[in-house]
Amino acid sequence: MTRQELHDIINKDRQGSTLSRIYDWGMLVMIIVSIIPLMFIDNYPIFKIIEMVTVVVFILDYVLRWYTSDIRLNRGWASYVIYPFTLMAIIDLLSILPMFGLVTRGFQLLRLTRLLKIVRLLKIFRYSNKVTLFIRVLQKEKQVLLSVLLLALFYIYVTALIMFNAEPHVNPLTGENTFDSFFDALYWATVTLTTVGYGDLCPVTDIGRIVSMVSSLFGVAIIALPSGVITASYLEELRDYRKKTENATRRGNLHGDSENS
Repeated sequence: MTRQELHDIINKDRQGSTLSRIYDWGMLVMIIVSIIPLMFIDNYPIFKIIEMVTVVVFILDYVLRWYTSDIRLNRGWASYVIYPFTLMAIIDLLSILPMFGLVTRGFQLLRLTRLLKIVRLLKIFRYSNKVTLFIRVLQKEKQVLLSVLLLALFYIYVTALIMFNAEPHVNPLTGENTFDSFFDALYWATVTLTTVGYGDLCPVTDIGRIVSMVSSLFGVAIIALPSGVITASYLEELRDYRKKTENATRRGNLHGDSENS
């Protein structure tokens, strides 16, 4: 097998190769299986086997991508130096490190090892066309989404500032602490703007309740605006993706018919 054929198999931008689809599905299965131990508190013996098998596959995938990185990046010998610092290569490396215990014992007490394993889910972005399609939508509409994000952050900060100064830091009815730090006010403003409202922090003054009502109504508009933008752009990208797929299939059929004739 040539390096070009190997590159075409492990990268998802090839034209419908059966081997490449098998490789994609196999890697997706490995990613999902590697996360299963994180769903349990106890460490069963089977989990060690799962970890060893999946990490060996991840290492092989990492080495093969590094080996063919010059074809992918088209930078000559410099590709081998650049590739380890690309985003997906860093994600691949972080998903491998927990197996070797390359963290100190202090970090292990913070369960950093288990948290790093969650990074493996980000590898799905490479193997799922629908996820990459959604990423393209976010990139296309990043200016609009960034504007909405800045507007939401500004409104959260303003409402938190108003609530922190308008509300008493001790509830006069229950004697419990409320909004005793600005972070509490930011937390309240965020969950209210997103219309979640857990109810663990509630205003007790009239002005605080008015701010809460306005924030909830404003939150509906803030959430609805990017949802409409993303939906419209996603449908447009989906139509383009289907056209490209149909054209590629049609070209493949024409190529097959010409060979048969």
